[in-house]
Amino acid sequence: MLLPLWGMGVFILFYIIAALNYPGGSWLFRKKKGFSFWNNYLCDLLDVYAISGELNSARSYAIIALGFLCAGLFWLWFYLPRLFDNRSTNQSIMQISGLLSLITVVFLAFGDHDKVVRIAGFFAVIAFVTASIELFKAGHKNLFLLGVLGLLVFLFNYYIYETRVFIALLPVIQKGTFILFISWFVCLDVALYRKLR
Repeated sequence: MLLPLWGMGVFILFYIIAALNYPGGSWLFRKKKGFSFWNNYLCDLLDVYAISGELNSARSYAIIALGFLCAGLFWLWFYLPRLFDNRSTNQSIMQISGLLSLITVVFLAFGDHDKVVRIAGFFAVIAFVTASIELFKAGHKNLFLLGVLGLLVFLFNYYIYETRVFIALLPVIQKGTFILFISWFVCLDVALYRKLR
């Protein structure tokens, strides 16, 4: 049950390596060298070409990072129903939608970003809502609150992404959302590990 933690840890390591190898360019500053925490999106690291037009030397590291993250979280969503004492249909929906979201996210490495984000996001919302319901029913108050907060921030991200309102802030908000979700996943995995140990 520690595989999800390893997957998230390796993801962070390789994403840092990818950011350090990114040639440059963001949607606001196309010619600026390097990866900008404030102006680049995480998905910029997955593109074949950097926004500056150069071949993206960060891509292979970003793909490795994404692969480890999805593999680790796949195990988490697969085993997550075991966190709860009683099985339910809602848990099956939670598990399947979580797994489908992760399988879809893998395709970010192959292009068609917008379509992948929308499909993965659809399944992710179902997974987060059903997981939050189960956490609430099981009395995991802190995990429930963190999950609901993550879902609300995720929906705020999506609103900005689709409407372009506050779009200049989205790169930073995206990273904050990612940190929030990684924190939630770590807490879920620790709770699951303690339950199954």
